[in-house]
Amino acid sequence: MTTRLQADVAIVGGGIVGGSAALFLREAGLSVVLIDKGFCGAQASGVNYGGVRRQGRAPEQLPLAERSHALWGRLGELIGIDGEYVRSGHLKLARTPEHFARLEAYAALVRPLGLELELIGGNAVRERLPWLTGDVAGASLCRDDGQANPRLVAPAFARAARARGATVLENTPVHAAETTGGGFGLLAGDGIEIQARLLFNCAGAWADRFAAGFGEPVPLARIYPSMVVTEPLPFRLPVSLGEEGGGFYGRQVARGNYIMGGGRGSALENPDFSRPSVTAAASVMRRAIDLFPHLQHAQVIRFWSGTEAEMPDHNPVIGASARVPGLFHAFGFCGAGFQTGPAVGAVLSDLAVKGETETPISAFSIARFAAGTSDHQPQGGTA
Repeated sequence: MTTRLQADVAIVGGGIVGGSAALFLREAGLSVVLIDKGFCGAQASGVNYGGVRRQGRAPEQLPLAERSHALWGRLGELIGIDGEYVRSGHLKLARTPEHFARLEAYAALVRPLGLELELIGGNAVRERLPWLTGDVAGASLCRDDGQANPRLVAPAFARAARARGATVLENTPVHAAETTGGGFGLLAGDGIEIQARLLFNCAGAWADRFAAGFGEPVPLARIYPSMVVTEPLPFRLPVSLGEEGGGFYGRQVARGNYIMGGGRGSALENPDFSRPSVTAAASVMRRAIDLFPHLQHAQVIRFWSGTEAEMPDHNPVIGASARVPGLFHAFGFCGAGFQTGPAVGAVLSDLAVKGETETPISAFSIARFAAGTSDHQPQGGTA
């Protein structure tokens, strides 16, 4: 039996970007079908570290991050839960004078763009975090950055969109998509046909296949985070912490667990899936003990990995297709899309409703990869 659906917008990918786009489109009165090959929020949006930071982003990403910062402040209103979101502050730690000089240069670069960072000398850092060991040259603090639980937040956007009238299809892979006289036709799941005026490609690490099917190949690579979680411990770490020039980051949640990451997991034979890397996990644990000596005898209770998408210039693809009217892309967030996700959804809604957005996104155009674009006419794609 064939099921036929029709909507103003079809969204492929139910992560935080696709889910927030569906939510904002429904608030604007457009009909939406949101489609995910698995469970909404279960891929990159749900397997990341949970950092909600503006600090450390490239200057071209800051307007998007600032818009998202305002939306995170409305999280409970938007998705109906707090998602364990707290504005704990984000501390970037420098272990050498050279790394602290880089933090100073970054702070000067982003200050005209509205991001105020507090530079803290090494002695002051040790006063705030007296259990830190080793050399500390200084740190940079963004007070209003924070952290949240991605496993709660990511699927909640799709649920909120459904509650506002979006059709949400989970465990429904898209088998084919093509342009039609009135927009796009998609074949998904077990005999589901979808007609939509606009199509959003928010398919994460699978978005390159979808874009290529419409004649817009991109050099997307898959990356696999490697995370470590400890048992609950007495609360000591009040901020989300990262290292300048290092591959370690960590935070402590209200329950007392330390969540830490660094390095990469390992792809399985099916590269859609991965497992935590023993080498990466061991490195994270050694670095954790170097920084947090009170973790030396802590029990690790969980490891995890997942699949994320990375672009070679470390910027995402956001905006209209360079070839196909009515097609919009939003993918390739390089492991840092959790914070910006709500704003990306709002930008996509702007483009669908108004045809433009006030948030600068020209740096993220898919046209920057046009040298690799084939000359054939788009026939469709899979995701």
